[in-house]
Amino acid sequence: MEIKKDILWRVYLCFIVIAVICACIVGKAFYIQQVQGAYWRGMSDSMHTRIESVDAERGTIYSEDGQMLSTSIPQFDIYVDFKADGLIKDNGKVFKENIDSLSLCLANLFQDKTAIQYKAILNKGYKSKARYFALKKKVSFDEYQQLKTFPLVRLGKNKSGFIAEVQNIRLNPYQLLAFRTIGLERQNAQKVGLEQTYDTLLKGTPGKRLVRYISGGVAVPVNEDYDIEPKNGKDIVTTLDSRIQEIAENALMKMMVQNEAEHGCAIVMEVKTGKIKAIANLGRQNDGSYWEDFNYAMSPGEPGSTFKLATMLAVLEDKKFNLGSIVNLEGGTWQVHRRTVYDSEQHGQTNVTVKRAFELSSNVGMAKLAYASYANKPSQFINHLKALHLDTLTGIDLYGERSPFVDRPGSKYWSATTLPWMAFGYNVLVSPLHICMLYNAVANDGVMMRPYLLNSVMQEGNVIQQKQPYSIETICDSVTLKQLQECLVGVCKDSGATAFRLFKGATYSVAGKTGTALVANGKHGYADHIYQSSFAGYFPADNPQYTCVVVIKNKPHAAKFYGALVAGPVFREIADRLVTLNAPQPDVKFASINAGDNENYSYAGYEDDIKSILSTINISYKDSAKTTLAKMYNKQDKPVLTNMPLSNKYMPALKGLGLKDALYICEDAGLVVKVNGVGKVANQSITEGTPIEKGQQIKLDLN
Repeated sequence: MEIKKDILWRVYLCFIVIAVICACIVGKAFYIQQVQGAYWRGMSDSMHTRIESVDAERGTIYSEDGQMLSTSIPQFDIYVDFKADGLIKDNGKVFKENIDSLSLCLANLFQDKTAIQYKAILNKGYKSKARYFALKKKVSFDEYQQLKTFPLVRLGKNKSGFIAEVQNIRLNPYQLLAFRTIGLERQNAQKVGLEQTYDTLLKGTPGKRLVRYISGGVAVPVNEDYDIEPKNGKDIVTTLDSRIQEIAENALMKMMVQNEAEHGCAIVMEVKTGKIKAIANLGRQNDGSYWEDFNYAMSPGEPGSTFKLATMLAVLEDKKFNLGSIVNLEGGTWQVHRRTVYDSEQHGQTNVTVKRAFELSSNVGMAKLAYASYANKPSQFINHLKALHLDTLTGIDLYGERSPFVDRPGSKYWSATTLPWMAFGYNVLVSPLHICMLYNAVANDGVMMRPYLLNSVMQEGNVIQQKQPYSIETICDSVTLKQLQECLVGVCKDSGATAFRLFKGATYSVAGKTGTALVANGKHGYADHIYQSSFAGYFPADNPQYTCVVVIKNKPHAAKFYGALVAGPVFREIADRLVTLNAPQPDVKFASINAGDNENYSYAGYEDDIKSILSTINISYKDSAKTTLAKMYNKQDKPVLTNMPLSNKYMPALKGLGLKDALYICEDAGLVVKVNGVGKVANQSITEGTPIEKGQQIKLDLN
């Protein structure tokens, strides 16, 4: 019995000792956490420091005409250190004196909360003694500049506790304009376009700073004396021209929407230099809209009839045929090795010249020429394609270009019909950019230029690197070159040629080639009747300035798919606009109207615009206009301004108005407008004074 009591006494004693020890541990933990917590957390903060990299400000991408295509703008995250010396001094006197006015200023600036709400937020942060209290994120530069003038904040970082963390946000001001070519710099994502190609120039040299990590993994700058400032990135000036890019983008977009096409591209190259002045890429999205989602200009595909220029070059250069040689088109069908070659357009021609076969874009004609010339030695034809650099990358300074494909005799893909089909652009894969290089070489007196996008590199406004044009080689002799140029001009000029109607009435000469290719649709093959429409050429033909290539892949079973009807109008619109844009301006010298000048004239437009012009050239006039739109006419050798009556019930007179003003008037009246020509209104299909109704169609002929 005594032994049992002795054992129990010892067990109870051990239990009491253990319970006391546990109570001490719990008490100490509670004391450390609640009483000494702030002290130990502060100690922890001060011990967790590291050197952190600071990104440099990324350089800006400019167009050649000085427009910003991609730039960085600063954005600020605002934090408050409520343990800053200025805020804890004198029991927070400075904070308490400024909180009301600061809250009011914050409410007026950001307009997302009331002054009372901002005051509550600041008080909450102050009571918590937070070292890195998040007040406002994504503050713009202008907002930050105003914030720095606010009460308390203007006292500086140490006294106010306000900390601004700057982040550079990449912005493309023109959005869609050349978006894929310019690219977009994105954090934690693959860069594309020029942003990727010239990343090492644009990103600059990162800096260093000492930071302390606090709860939540937030890094707080410790001492600016330890900072190493980053070196900003360099700016690059591209060869792109924002005006030409906009013209190409708009012309392509118009046809894409009209024909509900799958995707398309348009390239404009400067003939003498190889500079890419515009490169538009549009792909159809799920919602039916279009966006620059992929660089189709550098994606290889079967080019179709625009490739026939390479076939003609080979045949003419090797003196196998000349332009006057006769080729039998056999009505548009020809069988070779149990396969039939078809001409895409019915022409009913048989014996024609080689030049005429090219103008008619005859597949039969090109296939026969290539087969007759190279059937026994196809490698000779392939060597011409290699000499034209159609089997290698173009060398453009833009990541993402995909390799072309030119088959060779003896490969597993080569057959008896490969050569004749290659002659009219099948069984070969090249990009629109390759075609652009080829046509540009013909325009540039036979000299092939390497396409490029970087014009110069700038640092702090000074040019530190200037890129020069690079000629690759001369593609053929002068005799062959003249024959090729004659063929391309004939396509656009000679009656019955595939582009004759397209350029009929043009005030400038064009050299080019249409293309219509049936393309496969995966496992469906060619059953969906998807056509690729293209047009390649240069203008003006007698003094080439620009080479342009347009390629559009149409939807299945599209009603309109020929190159002259789909890609051709895009080319024509680009060419029309560029010829007008670059036309020499006459040297006009204004003079006072002579007393004896009794010429009849009539102009119309906005009253303020007319008055501004007359005042600028110092011509006195009589003002009888009381409305926004006015007419100016000659009366007793003096200009007179009078009202231009407008009505939504009766057709107003539009003669003499510019298209912009005429459209405004017609659309305001609910009319549907169709326009023919350029310039001012010369004729209107609805006579002045005729009653009109909303939805009625009117045709305007411009002079």
